[in-house]
Amino acid sequence: MTTQPLSELTTIGVGGVPERLWVATTRVEVLSMAREMWAEADEWLVIGGGSNIVAADELPNLQVLKVASQGVETTRVGETNQYILRVQAGENWDDLVAATVESKLAGLEALSGIPGSVGAAPVQNIGAYGGEVANSLQRVEFLDYLTGETEIIEAQDLGFGYRQSIFKGQRQGIITWAEFKLEHLGGLSQPVIFPQLAKALAVDLGTQVELSKVRSAVLSLRASKGMVLDPADPDTASCGSFFINPVVSDRMARTLPFDAPKFENPADEGLTVKLSAAWLIENSGIAKGYRIPGSNAGVSTKHSLAITNRGGATSAEVLQLAEFIQVRVANKFGIELQPEPNLIGF
Repeated sequence: MTTQPLSELTTIGVGGVPERLWVATTRVEVLSMAREMWAEADEWLVIGGGSNIVAADELPNLQVLKVASQGVETTRVGETNQYILRVQAGENWDDLVAATVESKLAGLEALSGIPGSVGAAPVQNIGAYGGEVANSLQRVEFLDYLTGETEIIEAQDLGFGYRQSIFKGQRQGIITWAEFKLEHLGGLSQPVIFPQLAKALAVDLGTQVELSKVRSAVLSLRASKGMVLDPADPDTASCGSFFINPVVSDRMARTLPFDAPKFENPADEGLTVKLSAAWLIENSGIAKGYRIPGSNAGVSTKHSLAITNRGGATSAEVLQLAEFIQVRVANKFGIELQPEPNLIGF
C-alpha cells in the first residue's frame, strides 16, 4: 500500500493523505487497478498531473489512482499531411505539445504551457489563446465506472463546450488514451485567431506563424501571468484559473459598467455574453496579491484569477479565500463565480 499526501501530487500543494494511493504506469495497470479500486473503495479519485484539484486536508476514506501511463503512437493518414497521435493518458500535456511542435505538427501549439496530463485534458476541454482540445481531439478510450468495460467515444459525442464535456457529471470513469488529428503545414501553425497572441507575435489575425514562435509567445504570455509551473515562483503554486469566466444573459451583461469586458457568443445569436472573471474580481475590490489576514493562501500577484499557495497553505485557507471572492463579486455585481478546479473531500 502506498501513501502520500495529495499536497505532494497537486500543483497548488494542498491536500491530506488518502486511505490508499494506486499508481498505474501502463494502460493495463490503469484498467486493473481502477477495477480493483472501484470494487473496494467508498470514495475514489483519479488524478494525472494534479493541476485542477483542490483536495481537503483530511481524506480518511478516499482512495486515489494516479494515472502515469506513457506512450505516443503516430500514424499518417494515407498520403495526406494529416497525422493521428494516440497518446496514453498519463503523458504530460506540455511535453506532448512540445513534441508536436518539434515534429512540425500544427494543432496544439496554442495550448503550450498548460499543466496536467493528456487524460485530463478532454475532461475540462482545456483551452487558451484561441485553441481548445475539442479542435483536434478525434476520440478517446474510456473505462466506464458503472459497467467496468472500455468503449471508444468519438469527439462529437463528448459534449464539448466551454470548459465542459460529458465527463463533468454525466459519465464517471477514466480516459485511458486520447487520439488527436494534427497537420504538417510546412512548419507553420494553425491561423492565429486570438488578439493577444497576434499582438505578441506582431502579426495580423489569421496569420500562420512558425510553430516554435507561437509556442514561445504562448509560454511567455502564460509566464507573465504566473501560469507556467516554476518552483521558484510562488504565483505558479495554483490550479491556474480558479474561476470560470461566467456566461450571462445579454440583459444581465448590459447592467455592468461600459468598460467591463464582454464577449458575445455567436452560437446563440447574441443571447448570452461571456464576461471576464478577472475583471469582476478586481473591480469588486480584490487586488492582485490580496490575502486574508493570517492566511497562507493568496490571490496571485500576476493574475487575479489564480488563487495561490504562498507557502504552507491548507485547503481550508484556499477555500476560504475562494468563498470570500465569490461573496464580494456577488454582492457587487449579482454574479456568482463558479470554481474551475475539482473540489475533493469538502
